Amino acid sequence: MTLIARDSPARPDVRRLLDEHLADMFATSPAESVHALDHGALAGPDITFWTARGDGGVLLGCGALRDLGAGEGEIKSMRTARPARGRGVAALLLGRILDEAGQRGYRRLLLETGSQQFFDPARRLYARHGFVPCPPFAGYQPDPNSVFMARSLPDSLPG
Repeated sequence: MTLIARDSPARPDVRRLLDEHLADMFATSPAESVHALDHGALAGPDITFWTARGDGGVLLGCGALRDLGAGEGEIKSMRTARPARGRGVAALLLGRILDEAGQRGYRRLLLETGSQQFFDPARRLYARHGFVPCPPFAGYQPDPNSVFMARSLPDSLPG
């Protein structure tokens, strides 16, 4: 069973996962194209952070939602722990983020991910959940190493 709940990015196991995430981002993209946030930035007041945990509280993954204002949100720091990959953890986290965005009344959810082959699974996940390419947003600049995606949200979720 997988439990998705709000959590602190400062927890030791979460920090390790986020450190691994940042290391992979810097290993696959030029530094100026890395937009991943560290644990301190993910604790900001405009960000809601979740983890997915399995049996015994084992960390399976994480994801965050940043409030961009004007009825929009941005997905940040989606990461699945290596041993949990291929088990649907990212889809569960994305579903939780989509639910939260809908409950907040957001009209649109956006994200930035890499253009390199390393990010193919992420782009496929987002496309399966209705995200389509879009122009840069919220201060991002055009970048051949970035793919920007957006999904419109319904006015309200059934409840």
